[in-house]
Amino acid sequence: MNNKKIYFASDFHLGVPTYEKSLTRERLLVRWLDTVKQDAEEIYLVGDLFDFWFEYKYTAPKGYIRFLGKIAEIVDSGIPVHVFTGNHDMWMYGYLPKELGVTMHREPITRIWNEKKLVIGHGDGLGPGDRKYKFLKKFFASKVCQWLFARIHPNLAFGIANYFSKSSRASTGKKDEIFKGNEDEWLYTYCKEYLQKEHVDYFIFGHRHLPLDIQLNDNSKYINLGEWLNYNTYAVFDGEKVELNTFK
Repeated sequence: MNNKKIYFASDFHLGVPTYEKSLTRERLLVRWLDTVKQDAEEIYLVGDLFDFWFEYKYTAPKGYIRFLGKIAEIVDSGIPVHVFTGNHDMWMYGYLPKELGVTMHREPITRIWNEKKLVIGHGDGLGPGDRKYKFLKKFFASKVCQWLFARIHPNLAFGIANYFSKSSRASTGKKDEIFKGNEDEWLYTYCKEYLQKEHVDYFIFGHRHLPLDIQLNDNSKYINLGEWLNYNTYAVFDGEKVELNTFK
């Protein structure tokens, strides 16, 4: 990797709880991107970049100019940026790949660097339980649901979305600081079941809103990236190991 590093971050939830707080967080993210681009081989933004996102054929959400512009600058400099859809911004389509040059992922992916295997994904809907959400996710991801929502005028559609965003955990500022114990963490269970089929050195997920670094066995770890409303955490792979860091 020639002393280059791979960076991972997720759950920025830009847009909530207020315009002012979102803007402050956006500026912090831009400073982080300016820092990591100095030695980045690739950058992975692992879902829920926005608290709500929907692309009409000719219309995309307002705002986030500093953040989007910085990503475009980084991609133009030759550093690949990967964007994952999360449960809050699953309605991202072709706008960001076309305008910014990012690579978009809708499902977890596997990457191998220096003979280390990493599985990377947002993490929503994985593992046992949460059947209600899994059903809703399947519905929201359907072409029928997307077509119906696109029929609503943007003023009303974004008004509805912003109303529900105000009651989301990101907007209310509640921290998911309660660690449930390994066996009650769905992503931990997902990783353990995955390891029964094949070896993975690092599982890297977001969604949980809690920075986690959990040893699965002697050679595997589960890393959760946390979020940027309270923690400002990210992970970095230096070619040998993945570590969680906090940006200040």
